[in-house]
Amino acid sequence: MSALTAKPAIIPAALTWLCRVLLLLVLTTSPAMAWNSAGHRIVAMIAWERLDKPGRQAVTAILRQHPDYDLWQLHAKGADPDLTAFVEAATWPDDIRQDKRFYTADIDAPTPTLDGFPDMERRLTWHYVDRPVGPARNRLPSPGVIDRQLPALMRVLGNRRATPSERAYALPWLIHLIGDAHQPLHTASRYAVDGQSDNGGNRVMIINPFHTRYPSMSLHRYWDDLPGPPWLRGSRVEETAALLARRYAAPNPIGTAELWLDESWQIARLAAYPAGDEEPTTISAEFHARSREIASRRLAEAGYRLADTLRQILRED
Repeated sequence: MSALTAKPAIIPAALTWLCRVLLLLVLTTSPAMAWNSAGHRIVAMIAWERLDKPGRQAVTAILRQHPDYDLWQLHAKGADPDLTAFVEAATWPDDIRQDKRFYTADIDAPTPTLDGFPDMERRLTWHYVDRPVGPARNRLPSPGVIDRQLPALMRVLGNRRATPSERAYALPWLIHLIGDAHQPLHTASRYAVDGQSDNGGNRVMIINPFHTRYPSMSLHRYWDDLPGPPWLRGSRVEETAALLARRYAAPNPIGTAELWLDESWQIARLAAYPAGDEEPTTISAEFHARSREIASRRLAEAGYRLADTLRQILRED
C-alpha cells in the first residue's frame, strides 16, 4: 500500500486517539460553561437595547455596588461605562471559575469572604440541571439546580429589603443564568444503563469539520461555541446582537424560568445530539446548519426575556 492510500486510515485513527485523550480531560475537569463569553455578551447586548431608560438606570445603580464594577470598566475602551458593566457582568459567573478569590466546594478550601461579596463559592451547580432525554433507568439525582436558583435570584433582586451587596451579587448571576437556561445542553443529559449522566454532552465527543483549528471537541463545547469566538466584544457583539434582533421577534409572553428550561429540554431531546451511535461522531452539514439556527434563536429569546424580566422585577426601583 502506498503512503498516499494509507493516509485516510491514519487521520481518523489519530482523531479517535485525540478524542479519547480529550474525553479523559473532560471527565476530570469541572462542568463546561454554557454559551461561551461571546454568547453571554450577545444576550446582554440584546437585553440592554430592549431596556428603557428607567430599566437601564435601575440595573446600573445595582451593578455600581458590585465589588468588580471597576474591573469590568477595563474593557470599556471609550464605550458607555453602564453598558460595559452590564455586558461584562454577564460573563462574571464563568469568569470566577479561574479567580483565586473564590473556591469550588468539595475541591478547594473556602476562601475569606471579601467586602461586598455575600458568597465566595463558585456555585458550579447553579448553571445547569440534568433532565433525561431518552431512557433513564437507575438515574442518579442531578446536582444541577438552575431550575431552583433562577426564581431564588429573582426574589433577591426584587427584594427592596435585601442589602445592596446581595442585590449586586444576584444581578450578574441572573443575567448569566437566563442565558444558560436557553442553551439546550444545560437542561438535559443522556443516561447510561448504570444511571451515569453524560453531563449535558460533556462526555460525548464529536468531530466538527467546520472548526478547522479544533475539530475534536465535546458536544457540549460545540453548542457553547456556536455564538462565535469567546473573545468577541465591542462593535462585533453589537453588530451580532442587532442582526439577531432583526431576525427574530420577541417571544410573547416572556414566560417563566420553568418554561425556558422546558423549551431547552425539548430542543435537546429532538435536536441537540447528532445521529449515529459511533463515537466520535462527525457532525453533518445539515446538523451544523440546524444547530446554528437554533443557537441564534435561543440567544435572541434569552436577550428579550432578560430585558423583560429585569423590567418587571425592577419596575419600582
